[in-house]
Amino acid sequence: MSRTKWRYLDQSVSLVERSPLESFAMDDTLCHLVGSGQSSEIFRTWVHDHSVVLGIQDHRLPYLDEAVKVIEQAGYQPIVRNSGGLAVVLDSGVLNVSIVLSEKTNSVDIPAAYEIMVAFIKRLFPEAANEIEAYEIVGSYCPGSYDLSIGGRKFAGISQRRIRSGIAVQIYLCIEGSGAKRAELIREFYNAGIQGTETKFSYPDIQPEVMASLSELIGAELTVRETVARIEAMLTTLGQLNKNSLTVEELKLYDYYLNRLIERNRKLLSE
Repeated sequence: MSRTKWRYLDQSVSLVERSPLESFAMDDTLCHLVGSGQSSEIFRTWVHDHSVVLGIQDHRLPYLDEAVKVIEQAGYQPIVRNSGGLAVVLDSGVLNVSIVLSEKTNSVDIPAAYEIMVAFIKRLFPEAANEIEAYEIVGSYCPGSYDLSIGGRKFAGISQRRIRSGIAVQIYLCIEGSGAKRAELIREFYNAGIQGTETKFSYPDIQPEVMASLSELIGAELTVRETVARIEAMLTTLGQLNKNSLTVEELKLYDYYLNRLIERNRKLLSE
């Protein structure tokens, strides 16, 4: 977090009604640009409503069609992400943040990249910093070693995407609403997708009570908009902030990554 020059893209409003595929394509694009030295390192905020982002292992559920119907009947759109992890819920109360770093000259190992995001979140929420812990929350959806929780209840999960010497460290932050309600949807998804069948991969046994929004955990009405404002204010204290949007040439690269992701999803969800 000691860089003196950051590029900042706030897409927390412009992408709300669009597919999360656009955000994953954007992060691939930004990894390419940052890793190749064509852009300074980047912070990006993004929000997508009524979407469930699946992992590759989710695509291998024995009853995937039935599982996808659960998502769609609840009014959500399923897509398959290009980074690691399992199913997560995105809606208007969930803020996603990507920190895009370069390891063109200095390598950044996987734990170090995760720790950068953990430090960022603690700095962003000083009122809860001493209570935030990073360890796997069993019973949560998309469990991992860098689940963020307070009092054993998870409000965020972190993943990484690495392309061409660029690293996108991505976090979903459940800011508003009910964490347990989101988890209930994913529990129904897995119940429909497994139906008691023995699987090679061990899917999570979702326990909705272990998940919560940050608002629920700290007992204050935080909002996504307020959190985005906090991020921008914090970044201005770290150094020069460039808020320029993508150039024409950068958008061409984005179109390439987006078309590739759309085709990949079409194949995965039709198999």
